[in-house]
Amino acid sequence: MELEFTTYKKDEFIETDTGNKVSRRSQISGSQNIVLGGKTVVHSRCTIRGDLRRAGPAHQAAVLIGRFCSLGTASVLRPPYKTYKGVFSYYPLKIGDHVDIGENSIVEAASIGSYVRIGRNCIIGRFAIIKDCCLIEDNAVIAPNTVIPPFSVVAGGPPAAIVARLPESTQEVFEAQSKDRYAKFVAA
Repeated sequence: MELEFTTYKKDEFIETDTGNKVSRRSQISGSQNIVLGGKTVVHSRCTIRGDLRRAGPAHQAAVLIGRFCSLGTASVLRPPYKTYKGVFSYYPLKIGDHVDIGENSIVEAASIGSYVRIGRNCIIGRFAIIKDCCLIEDNAVIAPNTVIPPFSVVAGGPPAAIVARLPESTQEVFEAQSKDRYAKFVAA
């Protein structure tokens, strides 16, 4: 299936030297604690909470996002948190390469591997770990501390269940789709 070109108004997005396209209507807090790997698209009303990070003298990024990612309209990314031995702390949110997060999804995972598709209206619970090459279907709710194995199709919830397995060619397919999607996201 061939993807259509998606156009945007040039004055609505900021393009960085590494090819990231960030909507001026997105809400990014603590930008000094957010790392975008390159060629990532942050759509309008997307919220990234880089200000929620572990306190202390050492500088540690709160949100790390890989290359060729797409963060959907009105999606929310915030680092997971917990209280350990009476101390409240945030932990980094790490997202791999070629990850697509759908509209209105909320992500508080500890880690999302590379080549992952998260559908619309999904909730990814605190400290969830999604391994490489996974497909999270629309409206799925992944419980906190859940580990999703590679090549899984996840649906339903709460809690979501693994409903199928993806073929080994998933990595190549998702990579080609994310590169094509980025190449066809052009200024009007």
